[in-house]
Amino acid sequence: MRRSLCDQRSVHWRNQNTISVDREMSKSGALDLATGVGGKIKKEDVQSAVEQYEKYHVCFGGGEETRKANYSDMVNKYYDLATSFYEFGWGESFHFAPRWKGESLRESIKRHEHFLALQLGLKPGMKVLDVGCGIGGPLREIARFSSTSITGLNNNEYQISRGRELNRVAGLSESCNFVKADFMKMPFPDNSFDGIYAIEATCHAPDAVGCYKEIYRVLKPGQRFAVYEWCMTDHFDPDNESHQKTKAEIELGNGLPDIRTTKQCLDALKLAGFEVISEKDLAADSPVSWYLPLDTSQFSITSFRLTSFGRFITRTMVKTLEFVGIAPAGSNRVSSFLEKAAEGLVEGGRKEIFTPMCFFLVRKPLSES
Repeated sequence: MRRSLCDQRSVHWRNQNTISVDREMSKSGALDLATGVGGKIKKEDVQSAVEQYEKYHVCFGGGEETRKANYSDMVNKYYDLATSFYEFGWGESFHFAPRWKGESLRESIKRHEHFLALQLGLKPGMKVLDVGCGIGGPLREIARFSSTSITGLNNNEYQISRGRELNRVAGLSESCNFVKADFMKMPFPDNSFDGIYAIEATCHAPDAVGCYKEIYRVLKPGQRFAVYEWCMTDHFDPDNESHQKTKAEIELGNGLPDIRTTKQCLDALKLAGFEVISEKDLAADSPVSWYLPLDTSQFSITSFRLTSFGRFITRTMVKTLEFVGIAPAGSNRVSSFLEKAAEGLVEGGRKEIFTPMCFFLVRKPLSES
């Protein structure tokens, strides 16, 4: 009985310690959100950066070719402007996940990351690459889960600086690192990594084949690449104005040059040289809709900041902090286009024309012949 009680206390202590570390790591306060808007952009330049970013998109007269030609500038501006909002509302892992009934959003996100590690067959000692790693939430979780060494590739200086701080707090600075670079031109030798993954990141690439070819180049022969890709599904009708509007809202609110179809992504992987092991839209079999956290018709205590009332509070707070000069001018406009993105994502999910988790598992052949 004593041992059982001690075990319970030990588990309780570990849980409490984990919660306290998570709180330390997460930028959850209003001031953190307000002062983080703009990332590495000078605070006096945030508003003009918002205007420049908006002009890339259809809603503001922009076009797909312009976004592709200027993808690096567009994506960097997007993440400088949006990262603090993401961390405030979503946590450290900026992605969706299929979800079981009774499972929290946080639990589903961790399970989604563990699934990726298992599909790659990660083992202790492997050298792994996270392509488009954000602030490193998945990187840290997968490193702890698989005991691997992971390099996060990211072209946004603000996210890298934030990720390094979070690695330090988590005690992972020795095993996990970040490299600032464009995933279309990776600064690694051929055949460098034992496994590579990308979580809702390569959707930012202006050319899927070119991006996948770079991943192919730096992956060792016989090893695997796993990706959760944002795609338009077979239900998407390019001649349907409503479908096009939803697609444009998602592109605006998420810094995307274009959203490819599932077939385009599959064809691009094959053209890059990969052998396809499996492919599946994981959203199709999710017992709980992936877009539920963004659905304002639903209420959740655990995801309160994402609910209608929670967003209203955030919007009012950002507007007030911008008015008094704590948040930079333009912050409320960032909040607005992110809300518009959420509406587009929910609509895309309801119509079943969009998925954020088309899963592809591929292998680089042992012989390139």
